[in-house]
Amino acid sequence: MDFANFLIQLLNGVQYGLLLFMLAAGLTLIFGIMGVVNLAHGSFYMLGAYMAWFFTSQFDSLVVAILLGTVLAVAFGWLLEWGLFRFFYHRDHLDQVLLTFGLIYIFEEVRSILWGDDVHAVQVPELLNWSIPLTDTLSYPVYRLVMSGICVLLAVALYLLISKTRLGMKIRAGAFNREMAEALGINIRLIHGVVFALGVGLAAIAGMIASPISSVYPGMGSSVLIMCFVVVVIGGIGSVRGALVSALLVGLVDTFGKVLVPQLAGMAVYMLMAGVLLYKPEGLFKQ
Repeated sequence: MDFANFLIQLLNGVQYGLLLFMLAAGLTLIFGIMGVVNLAHGSFYMLGAYMAWFFTSQFDSLVVAILLGTVLAVAFGWLLEWGLFRFFYHRDHLDQVLLTFGLIYIFEEVRSILWGDDVHAVQVPELLNWSIPLTDTLSYPVYRLVMSGICVLLAVALYLLISKTRLGMKIRAGAFNREMAEALGINIRLIHGVVFALGVGLAAIAGMIASPISSVYPGMGSSVLIMCFVVVVIGGIGSVRGALVSALLVGLVDTFGKVLVPQLAGMAVYMLMAGVLLYKPEGLFKQ
């Protein structure tokens, strides 16, 4: 592998890892703070991708589609938490698994009714539809770099929100000791609504920005859900920092595994997870 090919695979691995972080961050926040096992998280990724395709076809602008889709996804997350999930916080995890597993089928059926079962393509914005030449024969798409940049900006914003703001302090307090936080006057129900809406919004944004390079198709949420859980387990449940490090590791291992050892590519990520859990069962960054 020459340097140009190595650089392309490195960028692909980082871009894939950052996209996984967008998904896993919402999943680890929802589980770490609210204690909800959300198997339907991949469906929010699918929802974002379909909204990107639908609104792009209506307004002929991916930027408008992402902005409008983000607002609708956050509102939908808030409504879903208010009308359904808040009744399952103190229930057994098996009840939560059954609930969210059922939601997967509901979301898939609603998707089929609204948008059909065809595969759709989302066009890359014309301004970003070009490539940076690396050699005479190799180039790298600018849109992939923009995707990585958006993911980095959102990761920094998430870190600042949780670590440096008053809202973040309340979120951490509610995760650490809910009863004491409530006794101090913190509205935990409001905090849970914010966290769930934030998690849904992050997953939907990941689906929207990924739609031009991955297409939009039925069942696409299921394919990323397993990887999300792998990232959360490796990084440590409830740790956003762990989710970032783990997502980058998974992205690089998966990308280079497919290039260097394609026979073992399907196993590489799970071998990584097994190795981490063997020595650190609580994950890389215990929360």
